[in-house]
Amino acid sequence: MLENFPFYLGILIVILLLIMLANRIKVAYPVLLVLAGLAISFIPGVPVVNIEPELIFFIFLPPLLYEAAWKISWKEMWRWRRIITSFAFVVVFLSALSVALVANYIIPGFSLALGFLLGGIVSPPDAVSAGAILKFVKLPRTISSILEGESLLNDASSLIIFRFAMIAVATQQFIFYKAALSFSWMIFGGVTIGLLIGWLFMKAHKYLPTDANADIVLSLLTPYIIYLAAEEVHSSGVLAVVSGGLLLSNNRHRFLSSKSRLQGINVWESLCFILNGLVFMLIGLDLPQITRGLEEVTIATAIGYGILITFVLIISRILSSYGAVIVTLIARNFITVADSRNPGFKTPFILGWTGMRGVVSLAAALSIPVYLNNGNGFPQRNLILFITFIVILLTLLIQGLTLPYFIKKIKFKIDDDLPRDLAFNLLRKELAEHASDYLRVKYSDQIQNNPSLQQLIQKWEQHSNGIDDESIGTELKDIYLDLLNQQRKWLINKNKEDQTLDEAVIRRQMHYLDIEEEKLRFI
Repeated sequence: MLENFPFYLGILIVILLLIMLANRIKVAYPVLLVLAGLAISFIPGVPVVNIEPELIFFIFLPPLLYEAAWKISWKEMWRWRRIITSFAFVVVFLSALSVALVANYIIPGFSLALGFLLGGIVSPPDAVSAGAILKFVKLPRTISSILEGESLLNDASSLIIFRFAMIAVATQQFIFYKAALSFSWMIFGGVTIGLLIGWLFMKAHKYLPTDANADIVLSLLTPYIIYLAAEEVHSSGVLAVVSGGLLLSNNRHRFLSSKSRLQGINVWESLCFILNGLVFMLIGLDLPQITRGLEEVTIATAIGYGILITFVLIISRILSSYGAVIVTLIARNFITVADSRNPGFKTPFILGWTGMRGVVSLAAALSIPVYLNNGNGFPQRNLILFITFIVILLTLLIQGLTLPYFIKKIKFKIDDDLPRDLAFNLLRKELAEHASDYLRVKYSDQIQNNPSLQQLIQKWEQHSNGIDDESIGTELKDIYLDLLNQQRKWLINKNKEDQTLDEAVIRRQMHYLDIEEEKLRFI
């Protein structure tokens, strides 16, 4: 390991340069990183990279899922829960079923169980790839919310399919009632464990004498402990991390200080930035190892199978997207849905086209054991690995490079109630009015004799950007802290009461209040 340390340092530098290049030319960085890893792997003398599935599942996946759960809006996720659930579970299952049927029919020696195994591996789209692409284009909030919500859950649903298929291949049988019980436990157990451990960590943050550094370390430990605890009892570690992350995210202002929140954002963004970069670079670097394992078929034939499965995945997801929308339009006649408008052909197509595959698919494929329990080799393992790589590469190149073009060509009407900047300014004005009213009512006796307090009231009335008088006293600091806490409560209630208000606007204003509180430390 130590002799290859300079190589890995060089890889980190290459990752940083490529991500900067990707941002400059407005291309999703996973595309460049996979291609760069592939090119580097053919350089003579480059160390052979073997990706251990445990490295992905236990080192990379928990923090990436946890950070995504902290970023997502629970309000938006709940609002679009039906369509998100459809994409995360139903569409993933239909994609896996399509792959299973085609592989069973076309590829020699592929049983239906092996087909479902391959389908479970390649069915979940990669959230990182979609997010990297969508930051260069503007989409309606509806589509963004659906894609973000789906990305948190589809890994869990695909890994559940993968586990059941593994059991069927290994035992040559599938007992429905046992599978149903196992499926129920994976979901119920995962969510319960995530919420329980998340609640325990929330209490630890709140009642232990932690500072910002301790809070950040605790937050880094949280996803790993949740994931390992859930996997130990054979429930879904993915669902556990997601549910625990959502719980902590939506209560962050109850147990974390402003300093912990501000510093934590920077730490987590930097950590996930480098983890995502490493993952996609490793995918490219691992190709020679995957190719060497091909013995049953020629590389040309294996590439053909990979192209076929990629085509099946793209078509099945697009058709499933239209099917999900049609079901929603029918269901609106019987139940209340979040949006009863007809989305036309544009929305389902874009939802279907955002189907780039990534790290979870490769990690699942690599986790297939080399041998069965009876000592025989696992059937078609090397071919499954190679097909998975081809699917990842082609979906990143075909869909990843063309998605921005389709979005711009379709020209979505951004019909959010208010643009975010305008909504933020209106919210800030309303909040300032609430703040000045609060000060005048609660501290009415102190206003006449405290010029600094008068200045503070004037600050919020004029929507200025800071406290001009840096000679603020201890008494006014306490008043200002009380005001900031009152504003946070008002924003939380506003977010709950106004279901049409974008939660990103609320979080932006919360971030501003945290900065205001931190400024008091230097006055």
